[in-house]
This record gives sequence, C-alpha cells and structure tokens, in this order.
Amino acid sequence: MFRWGVLSTAKIGREQLLPAIVDSENGVLSAIASRDLSKAKALGERFGARHAFGSYEELLASKEVDGVYIPLPTSQHVEWTAKAIEAGKHVLVEKPLALDAKDIPPLIKLRDEKKVLVCEAFMVVYHPQWIKVRDLIAGGAIGRLRHVQGAFSYYNVDPKNMRNQLDLGGGALPDIGVYPTVSTRFSTGKEPLRVQANIERDKTFGTDIYSSIRADFGDFELSFYLSTQMAARQVMVFHGEKGFIEVFAPFNAGLYDHHRIELHNQNHTEAQVFRFPGTQQYRLECEAFVRAAQGGKDRVFTLEESVLNQKVIDAIFRAGEKDGWEPV
Repeated sequence: MFRWGVLSTAKIGREQLLPAIVDSENGVLSAIASRDLSKAKALGERFGARHAFGSYEELLASKEVDGVYIPLPTSQHVEWTAKAIEAGKHVLVEKPLALDAKDIPPLIKLRDEKKVLVCEAFMVVYHPQWIKVRDLIAGGAIGRLRHVQGAFSYYNVDPKNMRNQLDLGGGALPDIGVYPTVSTRFSTGKEPLRVQANIERDKTFGTDIYSSIRADFGDFELSFYLSTQMAARQVMVFHGEKGFIEVFAPFNAGLYDHHRIELHNQNHTEAQVFRFPGTQQYRLECEAFVRAAQGGKDRVFTLEESVLNQKVIDAIFRAGEKDGWEPV
C-alpha cells in the first residue's frame, strides 16, 4: 500500500483529501505534519495516521512516507513541492501549483532528476462526468463546438481566510479561475490563443474579487465570470451547431448540484441526462495518482499541463491591465 503523508492540517485536506485517502483502495494515511504538533496529533488520531510530526521537514525525512499531499497556502506550493521532490517523495500538490508559469519548469527538471511523480490536484479531470463531456464532444454529439460559457462564484469576505490574503496567493483567479480554463482545455484538447479580461480588486484585501473573461481558442470561444463576493454558482455549457451540453455542478458535484450533465439536441426537443451518483472525485484522483506513481498507465494531470493552464491565468491577469486582446 502507498503510504501518504500530508503537509498541514488545512481545511481542504481535512474535508476532502484525507477522507479520500482513508477510503481509497491502494493507499493509507501514514503521517500528518503541522507546525503545531498538537494539531497534527489530533488530526492523525481522527483519521488513523500512525505518525505525527511538528515540522514539514521531519515528515519529508520519514521513511514511512512514499508520497505527500500539499494543501499549504498557494504562495508556499512551489517551495514545498521542490523540497518534497528533493526528499524523493511523489507529490500531489493542491491547485494552483504556482502563481507564475515560469516557476513550474524548474520543478519539471527536478522531477525528472529524482524520477518521482508530481501532479497538481485537479480532481475534476478524474470525474466521469468530465470524461463523458470530453467523449461527447469528440464523438460529434453537439457538432462543431462554437462557444463555451461558464461561471464560478462564492461569497467570502473573511479577512483571515487565505483566499482574501494577497501575500498568500489569494484571489478569485488563482483559487477558482483555474477551473473553467482547465475543464475547457481537458474537454476539447485545445489551447487558447489570446484572452480579454475585466478584473475588479477588493479595495481592502487587494485580491481580485470579480473577473469577466473571454478566451479565443481559434475554433471556438470561452467566456466565463468569477467572483469571491457573489452568491454561490457553478455552471459550464458547451454549445455546438447540433446541440449543447450543460454541466450543472462542474467543479463541486454533489455540493452545488447533483452529479449530472445534460445533452440537448439542436432544436431543444430532446435531452439526454447522464448521472454519476455517488462519485467521489477526490478518491478517484488519489487512486489514479497512486497507480501512476507505482508505474501504472493511468492518465494524470502532468506538470507540463500545469504550465499550459498557468499560462492562461497569467495572460488573464495581464489582459486585466489593458484594453483588447492579450496573447497566451
């Protein structure tokens, strides 16, 4: 069994990844580290981890850990991913991996030198609803794709939350802007050529709190909006000449809506509903990661793909500072 270590007791780990690891078929939770040892021990007892450490360095030095999950604040992802690779550990790091695409190639070089698996934790690419969307588009179910429309928003004005702290990598684009981009890229196999953006920042936090974005993929366009200070909503629609596909809870299926997508025909007289009840996308992510780390052929989200996705986010930020198109 693959022995997992987790750096920090962050909420995403407590609520999503630790339960997924514990429930997985090919991994066990071996260790948890926190700068507060009492927190590591308490979380370890809750999830059955055999080891607790009062520093991240101690966990990385442990022979009881094969790979680590890193849910630290965004601004620390690159640093601790590099340290984990240096320690010879496989790494699943929470998104976004970086705040600038140029910070990722050194990790690729290090990964290749140490011969470990390193992946950004985009759980959506393991969810069967997104695999179905990709297959429907590739199979011609909606004909020529012309437009993708998306939205992702929630309301959070807590100044103590890292999403509202600029120095920790907070903001809507790093936190949730990555999802419409990655899901469109995954579903279509295409890359955007240029982007336009309108970005609003919080006057107190300094973080981006609203964005309206247009991306030109050559054959089709993607338009979406994001906000960390609007009522919660998620949706993605892929509109083609012969029909359209609507994903009702594209990123947090089971929370915003059921695990389902709908395929509508051209004149809107028929619809097929595809449901995926009980799907645990975080568990699927963890199990695929372990199989790949152990030499399997599972498709995982590579660092090369992380570079491409981060380039889009970087271009959106640049576009927000000007009028007109910005090349990706």
